[in-house]
Parts: sequence; C-alpha cells; structure tokens
Amino acid sequence: MTDIRGLYLNGRWIDPREPIEVVNPANGKVIARVGTVTRDQVRQALSDAKAAWPAWRKMPAKQRGQYLGKVADILERREEEVTRTITLENGKPRAQSRGEWAISVDHLQWFAAEGARTYGRIVPYQAPGKRHMVIRTPVGVVGAIAPWNFPLVLALRKVAPALAAGCPVILKPASATPLSAVILAEAMDEAGVPPGVFQLVLGKSSEIAAELLENPICRKITFTGSTEVGRQLVAGAAGSLTKLSLELGGHAPVLVFDDADFDRAVEGTIIAKFRNTGQSCIAANRVYVQAGIYERFLESLVERSKLLKVGDGLEDGVEIGPLIDARALETAVTHIEEARLRGARVLCGGKRWPGSSDGHFLEPTVLADVPEDALCMREETFAPVVPVCRFESEEEAVARANATEYGLAAYAFTRDLSRLWRLAENLEAGTIGINDTVPATSQCPFGGLKQSGWGRELGMEGIDAFLETKHISIGMET
Repeated sequence: MTDIRGLYLNGRWIDPREPIEVVNPANGKVIARVGTVTRDQVRQALSDAKAAWPAWRKMPAKQRGQYLGKVADILERREEEVTRTITLENGKPRAQSRGEWAISVDHLQWFAAEGARTYGRIVPYQAPGKRHMVIRTPVGVVGAIAPWNFPLVLALRKVAPALAAGCPVILKPASATPLSAVILAEAMDEAGVPPGVFQLVLGKSSEIAAELLENPICRKITFTGSTEVGRQLVAGAAGSLTKLSLELGGHAPVLVFDDADFDRAVEGTIIAKFRNTGQSCIAANRVYVQAGIYERFLESLVERSKLLKVGDGLEDGVEIGPLIDARALETAVTHIEEARLRGARVLCGGKRWPGSSDGHFLEPTVLADVPEDALCMREETFAPVVPVCRFESEEEAVARANATEYGLAAYAFTRDLSRLWRLAENLEAGTIGINDTVPATSQCPFGGLKQSGWGRELGMEGIDAFLETKHISIGMET
C-alpha cells in the first residue's frame, strides 16, 4: 500500500490531485503517490507569497533564523525517516543518505545565523553636504527548482538562504524525488513558518516554470539541473528580466601527479567518482594520471573498484546503488560501448549488474586509455564509470582539464606547494579540491564557471543571491 501525499500551499495541505507515482529505482516498485498542481494554483501560490512578503521581510533576521533553527531541529529528530526516504526515492546507499541529511541540517543552521550578517556600509563622501550608505534588502518572491540527485540538500541550498534573507519561497522538487521535499514542508509547518512564506508545488515542469518566468510577482528563480534546461530558463527570462541563479552541469577532471600521496589519490578518486553512484554534478568524469604512476594507479583503482558492494541502498554495506531510471542506465552503457569502440580498454565492469533484474544497476566501471573525443570525455556520465588517461606534464594536464565548456569542479592530488597554487589559479572551475574530493561546506561558496552556471550558493555569497543592493545618498546642511 503506497502513501498518497498532498502538497503544501499557503499554510495548508491540499488534497492530492492527479497524483504522480514515485518509484524506487532499486526495484521498480511504486512507493508513494504525490499530488500535483495546476498552473492556476501556482499563480495563486505566487499571490499568497506576495501577500506574506511584507511581514516576513520586516521580521528581524534573528527571528527568521529561529524559524530555520526549528526546522533544523525537526529534521534532526526525524533522521531515520529522512535518510530512509532519500534512499527509497533516489536509490543512494543509506550511509550516503545520512550524509545528505547531516549537511542539510548544517545548511539550515548556517543560514539561520548568516541572515543576521547581511551588512550594508557607510561610504565616505566626496562632496560637502552629502552622506552615503549602502543597504541590502530582500529581492522578493523566489521560485526554487531542485533536482533529483540530492533531493533534500540541494533544495535547502536554495530555500534556507532565501528565507534567511527575507524572501518567501515556492519550491518545485523533481518529480522523481518529491518525498524529501514533502518532509521539508512538514517540518516548515511544524516549526510554525507563517503561511505563504514556504510553499511546495509539483507538476508539469514546463507549466510551473512558465508561470514563474512570466509572472512579475516572481522576482528570482534559482535552479539546479542540466545546462540544456538552464539555457531554456535564460531564454524564458529574457522577456521579463527575471533574475536567475543557475547551478548547471559539470565535467570534473581529477589530476593525479607523480608526487601525490598514492593511496590518498586512489581513495579520493573512488569517492569523487562513485559517491551517489556517480550521479553528481561534481563527480569525477575524467581522471588524468601522470605517466610515472599510470599503470600502478590503474591497477589499484581497478582492485578497489571491484570491492565496491552493489545493491539496494537499504542493505548494510552497499556503496553503489541503482541509477535513477532505465534511460540513465542506457546512456551509461552507450558511453562505455562508444569509448570501447574508440580504443578504450574496459578494465572492470562495463555492463548491467547481474544481481537485479528489476533495478537500474550498473557495475562499477574503469576505462583506460580513453581518447579525448569519446562521449564520456565530452559529456557528463551520470553513472559509476571512470575514464582514465595518461599525461606527461603539468601544462598538458591543465590544458586537457580546461578543454570543456563546463567549469563546476576540479580535483588534483599533489604534494608540491608551488604546483598547488598554480592549479588553484589556472584550473577553470568554481570549486577546486586539492588532496580533497569532498570540498563542499556550508560556509564556502559553490557554483560554476563557463556553462556550469551563474551565481553561487552557500557561504555569504549564498545569501547575497537573494538580496538587492541599494545606494542611499542623503543631502544635508553642513
């Protein structure tokens, strides 16, 4: 028996309408049904958010932060339910779902405090009889569109700073993974967040996005997803000049130099590639290893990859779960086969995992000697597939790492401090992990260069995204 869940609009739970099915990707079974909204209901949600805005923006930031703190406390109390829900709807191993839950709570706690630090400034005057100040004010009603691969934490990277800044938020989660957002709405309701300040909508993406783009009440849209959809939002926002924050696709390189801590580099590459079954915008998509350790690195990487336990994320010890759907599995297999036809060696994996006939599982796969024109070297492979290539010099490695339209994340392993600084300055990515493949943290900005997006989430920049800057010039008697 599956749950049938309603949506949260203007402080009320509405009865489910034309519910969509939520499927567990590990076994293909329907685990819940969640109601959808019409475009008219989205329009009404925007009106209700506009009505709630004056009181929310005037509320002291410390008080807004107290609401966020209560939401964090509620999610903390519901740890087991949240982690199980993420695994059921997304498929990721439960230990990784617990990690997502933990950083989600941390994001709420960080922005609960950061809202009180949105400082303006007094500017020295240049002309007699004038005084100048700069103040920060909330941008207005925000539409937040979250993806399926991290269904709770990537929603909160938008919702938490927007609320902290004084902006009402309408959250649209991915249709494949809405249950985490329903739990978030329950926490908002229990915490007493005023009606209209946080609302949850679900339904046809094109209709919801069109209303957010065309309705002048919506002052800002924040989106995580593919670069292709990001371009569509940019085109749609042109007429209204709706402000956008876009966290888009990635194609992260890993550079492993001869002088690296070898074991750390192997383990770090495993984490960067196989976390969340490779379904991450900052996942390692290309691994470049210096010639002196290339064959040794491949041997260790293959040995370690073969040890990864594949299965249902609810099982103990599982490290590789299912891909989100059949199409994702088909795309990954296509990338593997295309690389093989171009001369790459398949050192392990390369095919559907035989342990399940119902889920969308792929064996952890290592490819060697992958040519630069292979699909997996040019497009995101949202799967547990790691292409490995040899390089000779630092200059070559950096050039190949930067030879992409994306610039979200990059990783490197080296003990050379001078090289560390050169890589930090020369790699074209918004986040660079050096000897670290888990760089994301609440207090530091996250976002991409080139076609990986506009703007930043997290850190002080994360709340800046939801604030307007005003210059106030005052004439006075001297």
